[in-house]
Amino acid sequence: MARFQEIETDRLFLRRLETSDWEMVSYLRSDSEVNKFISRPGAGSKAEALEFISKITGGSNGQESYYWVLTEKGSDTMIGSICLWNLSEDGATAEVGYDLSPQFQNKGFMSESIRAILNFGFNELNLDAIEAYTHEKNESSVELLKRNRFILLKDRKDERNANNIIFRIEKSSRLPNPEL
Repeated sequence: MARFQEIETDRLFLRRLETSDWEMVSYLRSDSEVNKFISRPGAGSKAEALEFISKITGGSNGQESYYWVLTEKGSDTMIGSICLWNLSEDGATAEVGYDLSPQFQNKGFMSESIRAILNFGFNELNLDAIEAYTHEKNESSVELLKRNRFILLKDRKDERNANNIIFRIEKSSRLPNPEL
């Protein structure tokens, strides 16, 4: 497994999650608009947000998952997150997850982040494939995945959430586009 790496894109800096990010973590995990299509435990209080941060940083340090805070270059303020998690036992596949504060949506930030994470997953972790689970009615997420060459797996179902659809991108499907 590769060690955690901070990542720089044209407009963003992807860094490690810190306890000082607790307010944005709380917002992203508890806001009804952000979580409209996501079924996950909230973190409405400072204590819950700090507990989540502790869990994530323990997993990132132990290389069970890779979780990045998205910040605009020149600012340390968290605007969202992206992660690779649920790595298969053989290390061949992982799942990508992401969220972004609504005021930063529709600006291409998540596409920029996904391309960087695909690069990390395929080149540093040597993954064969990356999957994404998203709610079937989350049109923004579906379009984001399609734009970044993820393919809908029509024959796969999410056993934990019947409303989710599953997308996948394989390392070989990235070629010959060097930007991904």
